[in-house]
Amino acid sequence: MQWRRLALDSYLRRLQEAVASATHGMTVEEFTRHPEGKWSAGEVLEHLSLTYSGTVKGFERCLQAGKPLARRSTLKDRVAAALVVEVGYMPSGRQAPQHARPRGRPAEEVLQQVGSQIAEMDEVIRQCELRFGKHTPVLDHPFLGPLTARQWRKFHWVHGRHHVKQIWRLRGKLTA
Repeated sequence: MQWRRLALDSYLRRLQEAVASATHGMTVEEFTRHPEGKWSAGEVLEHLSLTYSGTVKGFERCLQAGKPLARRSTLKDRVAAALVVEVGYMPSGRQAPQHARPRGRPAEEVLQQVGSQIAEMDEVIRQCELRFGKHTPVLDHPFLGPLTARQWRKFHWVHGRHHVKQIWRLRGKLTA
């Protein structure tokens, strides 16, 4: 699958490449196989896709409103954002918000869209960054609170890397 890679932010370019590499050549059986009570690779991919479309919608709301929609940051927000975004640690075991849970879309369909979704997300984040400034928290993340454009990009890289590792494990090509 060839996706637009020109001029993407480095975090989002790496994300596109990691998803493409992890899913390259997967069979329908590989996309649907999963351990009891866990998501399949197809469901992981759909979850990622839903987070990208949700981020695009949120940033589009900011552009339509003509202002950032982030609330004031709390100490808890700053600690959580520092852990995930700055340190790059994605805690496991946390349940995805309802709007980001897989709904059963075919993995092949999701795979065809995910690369362009990342590019679309990069573009809308870039527009908000240009309009509202690099250091302005633009939009709230459901667990991390208010994030700047750069923090959103890095969040998606850290989050995506976490799930790409799950896809590799489900394919049997990564241990632990």
